[in-house]
Amino acid sequence: MTYQKRVPKFYGFRIYLFSSILYLLLVLPFAGFLLLQNLPEIMERSGALINQNTTDTLPSGNDSEANPPDHTGFFNYNTTVDSDTSGVALNIESENEAATDEQNEMISMSFGFLFKALLLSFIVGFGFNYPFKRYFRRKRKQKRISDKLFGFCKKYILISPWINVGILGIALLATLIYMTILIYGTPDDYNLGTTLFTRFFFISLFSSLLTLLFVYFWEKHRVHIKYLDFLYSKEELRKRVFKFKLGKIKNRFWISSAMTSLLPLTIVIVYLIMSLSKISELGLKSLSEDQIQILFGKYSNLMKMVVDNPDPAGGMGGLVFVNVMDGLIMFFGIGVGIFVSFIYILLFVKWTTLDIVYPVKELLYNMQKTGEGKNVNFTVVRNNDEIGELAEGFNEMSLKIEQYISNISKMNEAYFRFVPKQFLEFLGKESIVDVRLGDQIQKEMSVLFTDIREFTALSEEMTPKETFDFLNEYLSRMEPVISRNHGFIDKYIGDSIMALFVGNVENAIDAAIEMRSALADLNLQRKLENKLPVNSGIGIHTGNLMLGVVGGHGRMDGTVVSDAVNLASRVEGLTKMYGTSIIISQDTLIKLQDPGRYNYRFLDVVKVKGKKEAVYIFEVLDGEPQEMKRLKIESKPEFGKALQLYKNKEFDIAHGIFKKLYKINPADRAISLYIARCTNILEFGISDDWDGVETIKDKY
Repeated sequence: MTYQKRVPKFYGFRIYLFSSILYLLLVLPFAGFLLLQNLPEIMERSGALINQNTTDTLPSGNDSEANPPDHTGFFNYNTTVDSDTSGVALNIESENEAATDEQNEMISMSFGFLFKALLLSFIVGFGFNYPFKRYFRRKRKQKRISDKLFGFCKKYILISPWINVGILGIALLATLIYMTILIYGTPDDYNLGTTLFTRFFFISLFSSLLTLLFVYFWEKHRVHIKYLDFLYSKEELRKRVFKFKLGKIKNRFWISSAMTSLLPLTIVIVYLIMSLSKISELGLKSLSEDQIQILFGKYSNLMKMVVDNPDPAGGMGGLVFVNVMDGLIMFFGIGVGIFVSFIYILLFVKWTTLDIVYPVKELLYNMQKTGEGKNVNFTVVRNNDEIGELAEGFNEMSLKIEQYISNISKMNEAYFRFVPKQFLEFLGKESIVDVRLGDQIQKEMSVLFTDIREFTALSEEMTPKETFDFLNEYLSRMEPVISRNHGFIDKYIGDSIMALFVGNVENAIDAAIEMRSALADLNLQRKLENKLPVNSGIGIHTGNLMLGVVGGHGRMDGTVVSDAVNLASRVEGLTKMYGTSIIISQDTLIKLQDPGRYNYRFLDVVKVKGKKEAVYIFEVLDGEPQEMKRLKIESKPEFGKALQLYKNKEFDIAHGIFKKLYKINPADRAISLYIARCTNILEFGISDDWDGVETIKDKY
């Protein structure tokens, strides 16, 4: 489940149109049946009924068999009436026709005003919603959006549901006000038409309220679920961006319940009430037994017992009945109302569900991703209720977790500056907190030692601050070289560096050569600054090491314990004695996969201080300056020949070759050293047990 949303379409005209259709579906059934009363057939039947009732006198007894109901009127009576009764009937007929014409005219005028008002609201709504529609269209097409357009959309997007409700609401309110003016401006003579139109007014009022609620909740749903992500940044949406006070989920459920449960019931009740007619509205002075039978059915005998005088103008006139037209209005209106309610129920359940479930699922998704530890995910605060509070609280917690993780990462980075990460990896530890006193492991490694020549004398000419600045500048150039060649620094010892390399010994030699190159660059910079150049020596030995944690529970340190470490340090010290840049032991040389990659020469067999066994040492020429490297490579065969003669005790011949080489390269201190040795042996001789191994008693 992912929440990388596509840019949605903005709904403006669609909401207006669909809401207006629902409004018309609610009011048209009642209005349509009111207009049907103007049909000629109905008017003729109404006239025939009145004429028939005025030509005869009303029977006093039960004359249902003698005077059966006629299909053209409500009842057919074969009685005579006087002229006064005939005049009243004609007046009733005239009043009914006038009332019908009046209500039809008012309905026609109301619909005419409504359509004009809706058209105007559509135009105003289009003007307001067009910037949003344009913004999201350009967003989908990945086109440039002006700052003005973005600013407008961001400013009004949250209140757009209220503004759209206001635009459409003004049109509906204006129509209701217009209908009110028509009702109160109608002459009293047309009371019946006014009463019917008043019922139509209340249907319109009720439908207007439902329509505006529909517009608001549809637009609000799309703003919160669809649009927010593309107008506010992720950082802004970590908190509530709503301008209104905190809402409640219970209010949302109350509204949803009202719209999905009370709405159908309200529609039924409204149409039931609208379909009722009072007996007094028949305009009859008295009711015959047949009329009572038709009006009350099987309860007619009970009504005769209760009411002595069935006078429509008296107490019985307040009773209500449902006539044919009202019954049609009721059934058709309730049917349409239920259909509209069904649409409301489907949409409101969908909106309410998504407005709650979608943010919760989004929150759970981000919680799951955060819990996996890959990174900290923030959720979007889409609601202004308890769910919004929960999302906002989660984001605050996530922010603290992110800050905590960031601090831990910085601390780990700081720890790794003191305890190399590779050291922890060798011990099988993921974090410094996992290290325990006594943790150890044995590995074969190449140990590299290097230090600065005559650093003590050099530092005497600098202040303490200048000394530290110089050391940091020097070490900051050496450390990246070691890292690039798959090594790590175990520790700094003053001006010295101890580095470890696992795997190919070529890594250690490559690092030593590159370190010499970095030193040359440093000296070039120091020369430009009128500072003295510096020199260094590098010794490398390969062997088994014990990496582990030593110390006490209050203070521990990671270190390497091995005779190989001591030997590497002694080999580095020999660079001072032989005047070379890089010296490696035979254990390092024999482990080279391709010795031909490097230029090297055999230097000597020595016993360093603290070691009983002799060590063969070799000089790597690739670390020398170019001119020195060339001369040493050219003299390598003669140097090796002279060295072999020296080991074979042919000191006189060896001495001659070394002196010859000295003339070619007087800066080669190894040649000078062997000349001095040959001279000393030729002058003072050697002991009987001399085996060509040089014992180094001093610690360089």
